[in-house]
Amino acid sequence: MPSQGAASSPVSKKKCCCLPIHFTSVKASFSRKSAAPATRTADNDIFKPIAPDDLPPQVPIAQRHPVSKSAVVDGENTVTPTNKFYANTFLDKQDQPIFTHPYFMWWGKGDGHAGTDNYPTWGMHVTHIEESELHWGPGDPPQYYYNPHSEAIAISATELGPNTVLTVDTALAFSADINLRDSKDAQQPKISFPVVQGMSFITARYNDAAPRILCTGKNDFQNVSGPTPIGDCTTKYALRDGQGRNWVFYVTPDAGTQYDAVHFKQTDGSTFQGPASFQGIIQLAKNPIQQDGEALYDKAAGAYANQAMITGEVNGTTGTYSLSYKKMGKSPLLMFALPHHIQSLSPDLASNTTKLQLRSPTKGLATAIWTEQLTLVETSLPLTMDFGPWNPSTPGPSPPKLSQPALDLIKQVADKDIQSWIDTPVPQDSYYFAGKALAKMATLCWIYQSVLNADFSAPLAVLKQEYDKWIHNAVIQNPLYYDHTWGGAVSKAGLAGDPAPDFGNTFYNDHHFHYGYFVYAAAVIASLDSGWLAQGTNKQYVNMLVKDFAESDAASKSFPFSRSFDWFCGHSWAKGLFASSDGKDEESTSEDGFASYAIMMWGRAVGDEAMEKRGALMLAIQSRAFNSYIYLAPGNTNQPPNFTPQIIAGIMYEGKVDHSTYFGTDPSYISGIHTLPISAPTAYLRALSFVRAEWDKYFSEGRVDQVKGGWRGLLYGNYAVLDAKAAWTFFAGQGQQGWDDTWIDGGGSRSWYLVWCAGLGGAPAGE
Repeated sequence: MPSQGAASSPVSKKKCCCLPIHFTSVKASFSRKSAAPATRTADNDIFKPIAPDDLPPQVPIAQRHPVSKSAVVDGENTVTPTNKFYANTFLDKQDQPIFTHPYFMWWGKGDGHAGTDNYPTWGMHVTHIEESELHWGPGDPPQYYYNPHSEAIAISATELGPNTVLTVDTALAFSADINLRDSKDAQQPKISFPVVQGMSFITARYNDAAPRILCTGKNDFQNVSGPTPIGDCTTKYALRDGQGRNWVFYVTPDAGTQYDAVHFKQTDGSTFQGPASFQGIIQLAKNPIQQDGEALYDKAAGAYANQAMITGEVNGTTGTYSLSYKKMGKSPLLMFALPHHIQSLSPDLASNTTKLQLRSPTKGLATAIWTEQLTLVETSLPLTMDFGPWNPSTPGPSPPKLSQPALDLIKQVADKDIQSWIDTPVPQDSYYFAGKALAKMATLCWIYQSVLNADFSAPLAVLKQEYDKWIHNAVIQNPLYYDHTWGGAVSKAGLAGDPAPDFGNTFYNDHHFHYGYFVYAAAVIASLDSGWLAQGTNKQYVNMLVKDFAESDAASKSFPFSRSFDWFCGHSWAKGLFASSDGKDEESTSEDGFASYAIMMWGRAVGDEAMEKRGALMLAIQSRAFNSYIYLAPGNTNQPPNFTPQIIAGIMYEGKVDHSTYFGTDPSYISGIHTLPISAPTAYLRALSFVRAEWDKYFSEGRVDQVKGGWRGLLYGNYAVLDAKAAWTFFAGQGQQGWDDTWIDGGGSRSWYLVWCAGLGGAPAGE
């Protein structure tokens, strides 16, 4: 029988004297506004606005998107992020989870206690899953694991019932406020949850409501103890949920309010009931280390972050970036940092880490740290990287010096590649496939100019002519529209309501993949013909694409800050306006990294030093994050030990990891989608130990030669990092199987792969 300890509380009725924490959210105001934190002013901050171009005049405005923004109450003209961790709260039925790391939470929306229709809950369900509680897919090792949405604690209020409405406001890059109103006509929410990535508490701000804490699993609370006074006005309760997991929750009334802890008590085995008309905050946290954990949480209780702002600078090849949290309350701020944060933690924060660790859903152990500014350092930014082959372990000239026979072979193959490109129409119905085609031709032009020292004017003219069709936005099948609802550049293909065309581009899927190829191609064109930048709206159009998926200005009036790249998680999320029980997903690390590389090279081409450095820092962070969570070299401890033998994660969701792709489970697909396109950052992003382990696991001892189609060429291109001479032999057609053009993927070219292998030392060198 759970303890009924609340009635015997030593806490007397008192007037709370803590500092006020106002209920009204703080947000900036613009004519087309972004609910943004304070504007940055540091001269060396790399998050400077991109050139303030207006939208290109040839891009029409779509006033209404098929996905309604009715649940977002930041205002009609607010720019709202589409690919961030909290998006499930305003999509579809609004009842799928959001992942804050290490917790995840979802709106109960009438879910019954213990899976029945009895005792429905309308509050926010909160849970944390240990490795032993994961659900596993078939196979040994298992194909996937996921974090089940069960056995939760619900934070609710007596007033919430079937008429409850969930709204979202102050939607920013790292945070949002999630509000529960007791009816659609209510002026103020009964509960507001400020959610921030890495928050140590689930914080609920009550506004004239009677709190309810519910055990929603199959079993009742096993134990409840408290209240225990903490400081001047906070009281603590310790809970053991139905699964035997230990939690603490803290009640902090607003300043100046009357509060008597005796009225916060357990009413039955699964319910903890607070007093009517409560004004203040309730904070819930999981405590795996008993008294030591309570001591940490006691110190932090009453404070929470409700926003974060990022700043960064680059000096030489060292990049430093900081997440500065907006703290509410007087206590010191306790946050959670992921493993890649701890690896790159600024030395002056090392002593701020604690022994408190909680498993994150898909990214290993999160470590609690005392900080209002999480500062991280990357020391090996690839700012010397150019368009040619680049290997951080064996830096050399780019382009490489080659023997005449090698140059002759590359010239012969490049001529054929260019003619094939000219003879094959660029797809007019897909930004993804069109972008890949344009990027392919751009690389061929670079080969002509930089490797072969040949006349590239003719292929460059063809490339510019084809690219011009997209910039003019008229003759292509699905022109770009500016979506006024969410704030972004989207394909016309899905504006009538069908989310499927072009991999969901209109619904904000994969924008960094699609537009990254366009940005890269433009960077190459500009490097070969600087006058192209001043022609028409060329520069303006490409800047628009960059802003769409990688806006650098948190106060932008047209695009959300960093739509795709998650500066907290260390990589991008591909999923846009689609509700998902497993959260957002990362399906192609290589294309993710390629988009950052494109940003770096476009910044260099247009003389935007902040953009160039920002792209380089993104690459450095991605390299660390990919090798921490997705590239599973021997010794990886961030994924479960029974999963790591697969060497590569596959699709990483926020709440699930699936050794698969969206189009099949063949190992060549899984490895290939995380390899394409072979490009300058390939060797930088993929640790040699991972490349070796992956090759030995799936493709060594001749198995690669059984792989069909363009996947074989991709795998050999990847193998060049390990054995460039063997890869050169393959692409030169000097192997036992000769050569077949079908071994090249649609976005690559044989001539580029030859140059790639040569740059890594695989071809006979010249004098």
